[in-house]
Formats: sequence, structure tokens, C-alpha cells
Amino acid sequence: MTDEFSVESVYAELLGRAPENRMEPRLAPLHRAMDILGEPNKAFPIIHITGTNGKTSTARMIEAGLRAHGLSTGRYTSPHLSRVTERISIDGEPVSDETFVRIWDEIRPYLAIVDGELEAEGQPRLTYFECLTILGFAIFADQPVNVAVIEVGLGGITDATNVGDGQVFVVTPISLDHTELLGDTTEDIAHEKAGIIKPGGFLVSAVQPRDAAQVLLEKAKETQVPFRFEGVEFGVESRTVAVGGQMVNIQGIAGRYDDLLVPLHGAHQAENAAVAIAALEAFFGGEKALDADVLQEAFASVTSPGRLEVVRTAPTIIVDAAHNPEGIRVSAEAIHEAFGFSKLVVVVGVLREKDAEEILRQLKESLGDLAAEYCFTQSNSPRAVPAEDLAELALDLGFGEDNVHVTAKLDDALEWAVERAEANDDLAGGVLVTGSITLVADARILLGKTDA
Repeated sequence: MTDEFSVESVYAELLGRAPENRMEPRLAPLHRAMDILGEPNKAFPIIHITGTNGKTSTARMIEAGLRAHGLSTGRYTSPHLSRVTERISIDGEPVSDETFVRIWDEIRPYLAIVDGELEAEGQPRLTYFECLTILGFAIFADQPVNVAVIEVGLGGITDATNVGDGQVFVVTPISLDHTELLGDTTEDIAHEKAGIIKPGGFLVSAVQPRDAAQVLLEKAKETQVPFRFEGVEFGVESRTVAVGGQMVNIQGIAGRYDDLLVPLHGAHQAENAAVAIAALEAFFGGEKALDADVLQEAFASVTSPGRLEVVRTAPTIIVDAAHNPEGIRVSAEAIHEAFGFSKLVVVVGVLREKDAEEILRQLKESLGDLAAEYCFTQSNSPRAVPAEDLAELALDLGFGEDNVHVTAKLDDALEWAVERAEANDDLAGGVLVTGSITLVADARILLGKTDA
């Protein structure tokens, strides 16, 4: 039996490679690894997901729909919240420790061959993300799964996951993020994301900025791929807030689905549900409506850890992994809509590669008077912006000095935020932890949430 230490030792080995934020713009080593391993990337159909926000939630909804139709699934997403095995899920659950370690041991010698060839050519050896992606494909082929739902790590054209060819290409909303790598406009970023669109598949896109939509449309026509866009051929017809989520009516590309309970908060999650339904319809041929009862069964089971997730009550603590301005905006809208807070104490941490100034500006604007006080802190990531630097930036942006608290330690930040939320015996105060996925991951662990 494999124990946790074995998984952690593999993780330590992976961390010894170029880190996740150091993506290599290349695919040749991935194709080489797939060739050596017997092409696990061709062992199952793929639903390939790119976009800026909403990828993981959409992936989970698609996965739930596939499973409700009796298919065994693999889901590859990133980053993880608690353990690295979360990134490679089988039938909705993180891959077992035994399988994770066994397949890694099997492929390690072949990765060493690729590393040697790369080093002989003066190139960096396989990165952390490249190795994990190869491992994911190998595990899915080993099971084997009926279909894999695979989320892009960054961009699309040269992302490691693009070694697989999608049967359905899903593009969630595109906005500005990773601009130093992907480009300064949504049009530039869309060109990167469009790299997953290849002949023989089917494109399903969320509502996009006009320039991004045009790029996707042109790529679909160039590759002769059928396409459906939210807001044109499918979308959310109406929605109402419900206990634990929302009731939605959705027009799909092949049918209409009324009174679906989506157990997630916010207009953006309803839109993610519409995109997921369209992707499922496309996967099953694009011409026949899904069974409404099967779809409701699927959606009833959907969770999205770290996305407007309530991790504690009395007071209510919400963790949300929004890490760019658009993500902050839609999450704030959902909080205003779905939670009856009298005030909100906000715990914020941001990573260095993100636009901290715009994130803070969006928080101030979107939360408005609801946000009574802010605590600036930092996650355990070496890429975290120091809490003091964030606080100084906030003061420059007009956050009132009396409303700003600073502590580098997240446990201290959470303790302070809970005290402030409950001040004056306020029973309707809440706490929001946001700004980076690493901060949310740390907060979930501190608050006893280890499932994902």
C-alpha cells in the first residue's frame, strides 16, 4: 500500500524542476514523451478547456454530466488546493495514491530519456507542469477512462496539454491575465487560447469580448470546425437565487433545460453551466437534447472548491480564488446577490505575477461599502507579494488607513478578521478570503477543509 509520504516524495521530485510559473513555449518534448510511452494522448477522446476564468468550475460541470451518462472520466485541472493528486481525478475523485506513485515510477525512466535529449540540445529539461501533464495522460490511459476533461495550464498554442487533440474545444471567458506571457489585449490572448482549436473537433465558446470572439471565429473557420457561441446559439435564459445556489433556465445548442438547480453562486456560474451543457451536447453529437433528469442529477452533485466556497459559519467565511480583476468583479457581484451580509471583512493576498493594483482597485470598487475592513496578508508561496507592500498599495489607492490591517501570517489574519466580523455582536458579518489561489489553499487547510 502506498502511503502519503510516497506521494509527497514524488511531489518533491516534481518541485525540483522548473516551477509552474515558468512555462516553456514548446510542444516537441511532449510529443516525444507521448511517442516513447505509446501515445497515451490518443487513448481516449478529450474535451479541452481554455479561457481566463471559470475553467475549473466548467470542467467539473462537464465531468459531472459525463459521469451521469455512465461514462468513466479523467479530469486534469490546475492548480491544486490541498494535494497534488487533486489535479488528476478519476470519476470525480483525486487519483489514488497507489496509482499516482505507480504510474510515476513507470514513466520516470522514459522522462529521463527526454530530459537527456533536451539537455544534449542545450534546452531545459521537462518542467514541473510538463511532467504532471504527461503523468495525467499516462494515468488516464492506464485506467482506462472513456473520456478526459483537460484544462489548459496557460494559453493554448504551446501549453503542455495541447499534446492532446480535443473532440470538443471549450473556451471560457477571456480577459486580461498573464499579460507578460500571453499579450496585452484580449485579442492577443485569444490568439494563444485559439491554439487548441484543431480540425475534426467542435468549438463551444462563452460570451467573449468582440476582438476575442472574432479571433476564435476566424480560427474555427480556418480549421473548418463547427462552432457555437454563448449569447448567439445558446445561453442562460433566466435565473433566480435559490437556497444553496440558483435555479436556471438554459437554452442549449440542441435543447432547452428549465428549472435546473445549480448549487453554485453567481451569474458567472450560471453561464459556466450553459457552456458546460453546450459542450456535453457537442460531445454527444450536437443534435440531440440531453435527458433533463440526467442533467439535473449531474448538476446536483457539482462542487467547486475554493470558488465562493463557504468553509465556516458563525461567522460565515467564504474563500474565493479570484486572482485577476475580472474574476474579482464577478465574485463580488455574486456576494452582493447571494449573501445577506451586513458587512464583510476582506482578507487579501496576491502573487507577484498578478496585477495587484488592478485587483485591489476592483475589490474597492466592486465591494464598495459592504467591505468594512481589509486585512492584507500573504500565502506561503515564495511568489507572494509581501503583506506590507500590498497595504501600501491599498493606501495609495484610497483605502482608508483606519480600515487597513496588516499581518504576514494568515492564521493571524483569519483570527483578526473573525473578531472584526463579529464586532458589536453583529450576527450578519462575514469574512472573504481572496486574491490568489495559493492564499485560498492555505486558508482551506487552516480551516480544516482538505477535500477538493
